[in-house]
Amino acid sequence: MDNDDEGRDGTTEHSPSRLGRVLLGLGLALQASEDFRDMDDTVEYAESAGVPLPDLAAPFASGMMMVAGLGIALWRLPRVATGAAVTFLTVVTATMHDFWNADPDDRDGERLAFFGNLAMIGGALVFLREAWRR
Repeated sequence: MDNDDEGRDGTTEHSPSRLGRVLLGLGLALQASEDFRDMDDTVEYAESAGVPLPDLAAPFASGMMMVAGLGIALWRLPRVATGAAVTFLTVVTATMHDFWNADPDDRDGERLAFFGNLAMIGGALVFLREAWRR
């Protein structure tokens, strides 16, 4: 059995947490791969949101999301991976998906992205706590 299956008392835990980590991690990594596939649009979106140095910030953020996602999915360096995911999602959610400042035509999409990111932050926080408990 893997380390992440063994409980503190030496018993085997069969919980959905492994599946949850894989789904959250893959979701982050796959989104990052989409960002890399169309980096020009990603940079343009960051620029439109007022992100400083979008030509550097967008690829850096996408890379951070990719590494964090893979780290969570594979449970490698879990403190770093989950911390990076929480940091990334918190900054991006507040700056890029500020639906309260969005144009009326974009408000619904930004609100949906904001709430989706809140859910991912919640999941990442649960796994961050788990990483620090081990």
